[in-house]
Formats: sequence, C-alpha cells, structure tokens
Amino acid sequence: MGQKINPLGFRLGTTQSHHSLWFAQPKNYSEGLQEDQKIRNLVKNYVQKNMPLYSGTEGIARIEIQKRIDVIQIIIFMGFPKLLTENRPRAIEELQINLKKEFLYVNQKLNIAIKGIAKPYGNPTIIAEFIAGQLKKRVSFRKAIKKAIELTEQADTKGIQVQIAGRIDGKEIARVEWIREGRVPLQTIRAKINYCSYTARTIYGVLGIKIWIFIDKEEE
Repeated sequence: MGQKINPLGFRLGTTQSHHSLWFAQPKNYSEGLQEDQKIRNLVKNYVQKNMPLYSGTEGIARIEIQKRIDVIQIIIFMGFPKLLTENRPRAIEELQINLKKEFLYVNQKLNIAIKGIAKPYGNPTIIAEFIAGQLKKRVSFRKAIKKAIELTEQADTKGIQVQIAGRIDGKEIARVEWIREGRVPLQTIRAKINYCSYTARTIYGVLGIKIWIFIDKEEE
C-alpha cells in the first residue's frame, strides 16, 4: 500500500495538509486547478532565471496558494531565500506584476510572501534538485545519492529513500535503482513522510527521481 499511492495524499488530514486552500463550484473547479498550476510554473520559472548562482536549481520547497473573494495569498517556501532577495531586491514586486499581467487580477488583491525553511536539506524537493544538478554534470548517481544522504543526515532526519529510474549514467538499457538509509515507514499513516517526484532532463535522456524523507517535525 505504501508505494502504490502518493504518500502525501495518503496522509492528508493527519500529518499533511493541502498546498492549495480555496473553494469553487464544481463547474469552476478545473479552471482553478489549472490556474494554480500556471501560478506555480510562473513562480518557479521566475525564481530559476534570477538565481544563476545556485547550481541551476531554484531551491523552492513548496508553494502554497490561498484564495478568498478579494485576496489571493501566495506563500513561497524556499531553502535559500537570501540568494533570490540579494540578487533581485524587488523580486516580490516583479512577481506581482508578472502574475497580474498573466491572470488579469483586477478586483482581487495579490499578496506574495517568501519564507525560508529552517532545514533546507530535510526537504525532498531540494534534495531531488541537488541530485538532478549532480546528474546533469555527469556525476555518478551513487556519489550523488551518497552526498544527498549525508546532507539529509545533517538535517536530523530519521530516514531517507531515493529512487532513480531511466538511463542511469548513460547506459543503453533503462533501469531502476534505489537506496534507503534509516527508517522510512511508508505504511504508517501517522509517520511524517515528506515526498516528491522530480524530473531530471540530462544529455542522455530523462531521469525520474523520487525522494521519501521521514522526519519528526515540520521543517519550518
């Protein structure tokens, strides 16, 4: 059961909460869902373009979107927010302008906030971006995973599982490799499991990266 469904959806209401908080009529639900995805893509593209010194990754842990009748609140949780604010002091203002142009928010107020997380390398998205960056540089996947595990251990995690699928190290035949360190109880609903699925586009093909991290408390 633990590996057949998304670990985050499996734990909604116990240890996980929704990243989008809003209500819509059934006929408008799909439009709101697509809008959320476009907002996240726009924010990620903007942050990635304006953080050239961060190994080609944006360091975004997650983006929470809260919609009310007159206010739209976007909270960007980042592992290294100073890299963006130091490079682009007016980043929030520029993001607001870009979003208003894209979605034509006229009667709604748009608020954007950037928050840092206490232990960046305890977040699976940031670890997946780190591994993807190493694989794009043609570093051996075993070395990349070993370094990633060392980083997560520094963040006081209780366990990590990493899975990589595709033409690993440029081999002709695609395969799946995975490594687990510590405890990762996927079937325990009350266990705080953070999970992400990430796509790494390398010169020898697309690799799929999945990360499970078992932690005690929230990283913020």
